[in-house]
Amino acid sequence: MEHVEIARAESERGELVLRERRPGPDDAGAPTALELRANGVFVMDTREVATEQALATAALAVVDDPRAVAVGGLGLGFTMHQVLADSRVETCAVVEVEQALVDWMRDGTIAHGPALLADARVSVVVADIAVAVAEARPASYDLLLLDVDNGPGYLVHDANAVLYEAPFLRSVRAMLRPGGAVAVWSAAEAPDLERSLASVFTTTRSERHDVRLQERDEHYWLYVGVV
Repeated sequence: MEHVEIARAESERGELVLRERRPGPDDAGAPTALELRANGVFVMDTREVATEQALATAALAVVDDPRAVAVGGLGLGFTMHQVLADSRVETCAVVEVEQALVDWMRDGTIAHGPALLADARVSVVVADIAVAVAEARPASYDLLLLDVDNGPGYLVHDANAVLYEAPFLRSVRAMLRPGGAVAVWSAAEAPDLERSLASVFTTTRSERHDVRLQERDEHYWLYVGVV
């Protein structure tokens, strides 16, 4: 495969790179894919989006009336897109810490970005998700989807470790309405996260998802906590 850099940005957290994987002479018929990396770590691509979609679907399924949804992490927009596919959703607030990523989605550097952000239900806030949750009004959301890392065992930034611990999860619970839920995506089993969720939320559950990613069999996990 040939890798072609599309965009690059630097922030206080390091380097963010958007690149395109293009099939080489020996990969005839293979699809072109857009790939996002943070400090050299693979975050996501446009070829395998099932886990981003599953995060939204699993969370929406456990909330009876998900009118107000928050998404922690914009990524390439596929979690947000799946949320907006649910007609019950009236507002979707996306919190993304990297201004450059938001700009790439808005200006078409990520080709599908402008159409997704044109949905009138969407608002994008450039902020740290921990700060945004701390500042949220109590009982103001029905659902939070957290997808800012590859899970607690594969942090994009070390500072994100606090997002998987009980103090932050208690702040999440405070921003959720009765019957609301939080859903967390992880690249591997995360028993410590499961225990933290169980210490804060009324009910919890975990789901394993098997996917094929870049010619490899992978197993991803979703962790859900319900108020």
